[in-house]
Amino acid sequence: MSRWSDTFKHTVHRPYPPPAHAWVMHMSWQELLFAHWPIAPELIRERIATNFGGVPAGLEIDTFEGSCYLGVVPFRMARTGLRWWPAQLGPHTFCELNVRTYVRHRDRPGVLFFSLDAASRLAVFTARRWFYLPYFNARMELAGGDVNHYRSKRTHGGAPAAEFEARYGSAGPVYQAAPGSLDRWLTERYCLYSIGPRQSLWRGEIHHEPWPLQPAQADVSLNSMAACHGFALPDVKPLLHYVKNIDVVAWAPERL
Repeated sequence: MSRWSDTFKHTVHRPYPPPAHAWVMHMSWQELLFAHWPIAPELIRERIATNFGGVPAGLEIDTFEGSCYLGVVPFRMARTGLRWWPAQLGPHTFCELNVRTYVRHRDRPGVLFFSLDAASRLAVFTARRWFYLPYFNARMELAGGDVNHYRSKRTHGGAPAAEFEARYGSAGPVYQAAPGSLDRWLTERYCLYSIGPRQSLWRGEIHHEPWPLQPAQADVSLNSMAACHGFALPDVKPLLHYVKNIDVVAWAPERL
């Protein structure tokens, strides 16, 4: 348990304190690539309304200097389990690939996922049923080394086709994003929002140490992750960040 308790050594970097009640889930995010493109806020709002059947009351589109951003984030989920997970079951490890944007509810900036592809039927079933997160089954592979080779193809029945392939890795030393910077705005978010039945709005809190960001290089050879949600990515180079590993704890989602 001490590994996960260590995540609470630092909390001053958070925009608000972590929840006082007990967290329920732990995980490590490994070999993670943030790839971000600027998107007009009105398009983000339109796509949320189309993909989720509307924008729940109180959910606001978050912007940085007038732009919103769409992120495509491949990584490995490792050491995943419940806080009181029976030891004999062991931790769960699988690849995941997220398409995300940025929203807020009152004073809480957070993340809204358009999709979360995962190579774990258990994770997909559980997250869709209990957390109202748009998870999809996918066939995925991550070959590590100095450069990661990541491949994903959605296999979820009835879902829009989506594929991704890239080679990526670090391109500089670890740093922490400066307060007020775009890097910090994109990454230092400690809750996720999901949209449930009848436009109900849910929030799940998370906590981790400050992101150990690194500049990244990436060669993306295939990417239809945004197009399947109705986005045409702008013809600009994405903003790239790499993270080798970060340990995370999470709380059960609550209806707002």
